[in-house]
Amino acid sequence: MAERLIFLTNDDGVGAKGLERLIEVMRPLGHIVVVAPESTRSGMAHAITMSSPLFLREVRREPGLEVYACSGTPVDCVKMALDHLIVGKKLDLICSGINHGSNAAINVLYSGTMGAAIEGSFYDTPSIGFSLDDHSLDADFEAAGNIAREIVDNILGGNIALPLCLNVNIPRLRPEAIKGIKVCRQTRGYWKEEFFIRQNPANRDYFWLTGEFINHEPEATDTDEWALSNGYVAVVPIQIDLTDHAQLNPLGKILDR
Repeated sequence: MAERLIFLTNDDGVGAKGLERLIEVMRPLGHIVVVAPESTRSGMAHAITMSSPLFLREVRREPGLEVYACSGTPVDCVKMALDHLIVGKKLDLICSGINHGSNAAINVLYSGTMGAAIEGSFYDTPSIGFSLDDHSLDADFEAAGNIAREIVDNILGGNIALPLCLNVNIPRLRPEAIKGIKVCRQTRGYWKEEFFIRQNPANRDYFWLTGEFINHEPEATDTDEWALSNGYVAVVPIQIDLTDHAQLNPLGKILDR
């Protein structure tokens, strides 16, 4: 059997702890190619670089592992890998992460981690974004790595239909405290944003964005937010079609001509 080819990326940067943990647990599965941003590019969603050049730098090369840093966004990293570095080669799996912080609920729309995973799914390859519900710099990725490997083993060994994109969020718990894995749906909710205004030494106002997530269905037990808050890993299958199918017929009746 030919050696598997697996591509990894993230949005926290090529030196991030979560990416190192992902590399560690994926290396036994095949040849690993990593292209990650030079520095943190969180919140980039599906952004791509069009008005400035991209730079690619080899960071590390070992038997079974190639690591590159790209000056662009997470999606740029995917395109650079799949349309330049490994063109024409059969790719078995794409993983993005492991992110510092949850990408559950509406965060999937803002996430560079999930932007990269979604882009990867365009290439007819199973694509998974992994996130740990912990923003701290010293976050413990042991459990997240274990869960990533378990999910990947099941996806590679299962009979799955393509395209496949999964948004996987892992609670901030020790491995033995995680209750299990739940395939669930995205929570309905939104971010209520607030800007803190401060002044720099030149007395010019500047702004820091903060906010609070508002859960529209806190009692629902089939959502990713419920799973996370109750000690479960949340796995949400993501589809790319943003069409609001329920609105097609009502709108057609008043707008079609």
